[in-house]
Amino acid sequence: MNSSDTPRKGQFVTDIEAIRQRARHHIENGAVTDAYRGDRETVIKVLNEALATELVCVLRYKRHYYTATGIHAQAVAEEFLEHASEEQEHADMIAERITQLDGAPDFNPATLASRSHSEYVEGASLAEMIREDLVAERIAIESYNEIIRYLGDNDPTSRRVMEEVLAKEEEHAEDLRNLIQTVSQAEAEHRSRADERLRRAS
Repeated sequence: MNSSDTPRKGQFVTDIEAIRQRARHHIENGAVTDAYRGDRETVIKVLNEALATELVCVLRYKRHYYTATGIHAQAVAEEFLEHASEEQEHADMIAERITQLDGAPDFNPATLASRSHSEYVEGASLAEMIREDLVAERIAIESYNEIIRYLGDNDPTSRRVMEEVLAKEEEHAEDLRNLIQTVSQAEAEHRSRADERLRRAS
């Protein structure tokens, strides 16, 4: 190495020729190069659990969209549908990352609920539906934070995928928190007016 090749302080230096050779070697591995530091099998398993969580959320939000009734039902149902669509986008992102890691996205419906971190709870009333969705989002937020910490610097691409999903789940949780306050207050006022009418009629 001559003086012109000597790295200056703060300069990024790498052997590009070695990188080119490694890229050609084991080309069948696709995105998984020698620089990948994660435990690939464990990462794929964890991502498949996140995939199952997202798919269960899609199904629950769809159920709530089609069965929402009562005060504010139309506006809340639209929110359910929007969330369902975004959860499907998350599932697609995670499934794509699994395939990049040379894994198989697990869409098996027979084991979906058992692999999901969140539960599929239908809820009877509109307020219960929103509450169950909020519980599920909070579970996803906590478990995705753990996944992100686990991935760390070993798999920055998977970490970024999960960080993007997490940011949207936090947004969903805030939307639902505001919705449940609005709907609960409206239902309480409705019950109060109904009770008042009964008192006047008696």
